[in-house]
Amino acid sequence: MTSESGAAAPKKAPVATYKAALRRSIRRNAHEPEVNFLNITAMLDIMTIILVFLLKSLGESAGSVPQSEDLQIPTSVLKTEPSQEGVVVTVSKSQILVGDDRVLTLPSRESMVQTGVGANNKRNGPNDLYVTPLGNALNEARKSDKLIRQKKGLDASSSEAVIIADKTTPYRLLVEVLFTLGQNEFGKYHLMVMQTKPQ
Repeated sequence: MTSESGAAAPKKAPVATYKAALRRSIRRNAHEPEVNFLNITAMLDIMTIILVFLLKSLGESAGSVPQSEDLQIPTSVLKTEPSQEGVVVTVSKSQILVGDDRVLTLPSRESMVQTGVGANNKRNGPNDLYVTPLGNALNEARKSDKLIRQKKGLDASSSEAVIIADKTTPYRLLVEVLFTLGQNEFGKYHLMVMQTKPQ
């Protein structure tokens, strides 16, 4: 067939050739679809923050008390978890600490059996149970703990204390520490022990 101008009309391609060319083009231009709804970077950031938080809280746990020659914690078959709240009072063989601050250097064990920390550290002489340097430190700790409890909405009428005492602490010294805590509005005490398996 010729047109009036004399040029031949273009031939139409068969449908099969057209479909084959279309399939080749689709395969050539095909690529893996992107998953753009899952942001791995943000998830890794969140996991890192959670990991740091857990490691930090584990390190600050009152349950992780390093022992030494100066501080050997007593053992118990008790199965309760240690308290995470409260002012930490440590009574070792040679000193008393409130938090990480040394409050008092202790005399020899023999003298503590009868008079406790000694008359010069008491409010009213050797028979008194109130330990003045410890009381002063606890008074400051109670003020800050009271503010924290008020901000958290907890009962601020008394505070809690976590007592970490050496297993050879004389009874008299332990009573003096507990009495001084009570005089400074600490109403609940937690004695730290090492858990052992029952026999």
